[in-house]
Amino acid sequence: MNCIIVDDEETARAIVFQLCETVPDIEVVAQFPNAIEALKFLNHNTVDLIFLDIHMPGLTGFDFIETSRTPTKVVLTTSDKDFAIEAYGYETIVDYLVKPIERERFEISISKVRNVLYNKAHPVLNTSQSNIGEDLYINIDRRLIKLKYGNILFIEAKGDYIEIKTIDTLHRVHSTLKKIKEKLPDTFFLQLHRSFIINVNKIIDIQDNSVLIDRSVIPISRSNRPELMRRLNLL
Repeated sequence: MNCIIVDDEETARAIVFQLCETVPDIEVVAQFPNAIEALKFLNHNTVDLIFLDIHMPGLTGFDFIETSRTPTKVVLTTSDKDFAIEAYGYETIVDYLVKPIERERFEISISKVRNVLYNKAHPVLNTSQSNIGEDLYINIDRRLIKLKYGNILFIEAKGDYIEIKTIDTLHRVHSTLKKIKEKLPDTFFLQLHRSFIINVNKIIDIQDNSVLIDRSVIPISRSNRPELMRRLNLL
């Protein structure tokens, strides 16, 4: 995966470069202190990913995206977290990293980029044609109970158990959030917090750092909020 770093701060560029050095399949092919030089480079070169600061003299990060018109994927790197919603109005933006960038959060971002690039090269089948099905079976008191994905509102981790809240009832299952996440299709479900997975289609309202589903207020962790914003159909 080839990438470039565009940021007017030398220290910020160095930090992103060092983070990239920890990932075996990423190669930083160039670094630029402003958007103009980066645009000139992209006129003659192609890369897979751009790490892009928002606030830069001359052209801002958003100006750069609109001017370049390139389909290259972008990860924004900025100290200003107030542009997250605006950022996800751009199809090319995959993620939004707030400085100072933590390594764990950086690795999550790279994982998102890989998923986007891989899915572009290998389109996923429509869910009606795939083999994921529309049901989930849970084991309760030696009985297999079928749950339709569309009826699940959210899932909450409670110690050694998880609670699955559906439209009609609440099921308590001896399992982990990680295990059930592997069984759920990304088409409908998203982990919002270390203790919660939600059905995105069941969101009623979003306010500050929480979402409302049915009558339950569910927290959004800082690291998962950008992915939620990307998944929403914003007007």
